[in-house]
Amino acid sequence: MVFKVFVDGQEGTTGLRLLDYLSGRSDVELLRIADDKRKDPAERARFLNAADVAFLCLPDVASREAVALVTNPDTCVIDASTAFRTTDSWAYGLPELTRGQREKIRTSKRIAVPGCHASAFLMAVRPLVEAGVMQADYPVSAFSLTGYSGGGKQMIAEFEAGGNPKLDSPRPYSLGLAHKHLPEMRVQAGLAQAPIFNPIVGNFLKGLAVTVPVYPDRLARKVTPEQIADLYRKHYEGEQFVRVMPVGDEANLDGGFFDVQASNDTNRVDLFVFGSAERIVLMARLDNLGKGAAGAAVQCMNVHVGADEATGLSA
Repeated sequence: MVFKVFVDGQEGTTGLRLLDYLSGRSDVELLRIADDKRKDPAERARFLNAADVAFLCLPDVASREAVALVTNPDTCVIDASTAFRTTDSWAYGLPELTRGQREKIRTSKRIAVPGCHASAFLMAVRPLVEAGVMQADYPVSAFSLTGYSGGGKQMIAEFEAGGNPKLDSPRPYSLGLAHKHLPEMRVQAGLAQAPIFNPIVGNFLKGLAVTVPVYPDRLARKVTPEQIADLYRKHYEGEQFVRVMPVGDEANLDGGFFDVQASNDTNRVDLFVFGSAERIVLMARLDNLGKGAAGAAVQCMNVHVGADEATGLSA
């Protein structure tokens, strides 16, 4: 079966990556809007309602406007903005999140693709909360090191233009502690309060790693790094896009250093547990343009339309 697919916002970073994923597929017919009609509401509505699957790669306000244009009950909308990630009537687009999440994605006509930082954070934290190891009111903190492609076309242009020494070093941002991914991080992890979250952008195109420090003796029950890794393996058993890395394996590091970019060009999340019985750090690594954005959107489409989940994606 061939599915008609429209990407609204195809000129943006995520939209362009989506087109890369979809353009070579024999089961997809891409609907292309003329450049001079991209902002024409009537023309956009025509394309949105003609699609079996409509991807929205737009800012929040524009995504809400686009959803309002969809009147065809058979059109599945997969939105990459933050607009609907905590809306009960929308399926959260992380199939691996918990038991039953795939079925929600399969049966829903409204799917919200997770944020890149949120995806990595949730993959590391949700299993602990769900297993009762981390209490909902545990004071969670996290930081994320990410490539500059997450900042969109303007940030990409700034970094790739060169000549600005300020961009040579990592740059912490969102220091008002109100990052746009916080609501979904709290809600989808099952936490009572949002984490203290510090993202940092580095001078590399893509790749992302979220780190969550944990004091074992402050958890609901004390666990070792090995026990957390075992918990991950049980939670993600059978998941083709999740790798739980063995604790203490020298291959986890590159000469003692962590490689943030080692999951690039895949739709995979790699989970690591470092530390000891006294102090632990959880780490989740992914490609922020892959599993953190366009790859996740394609995976959701595959689940929804009944295609092989890995179609067009690399583990």
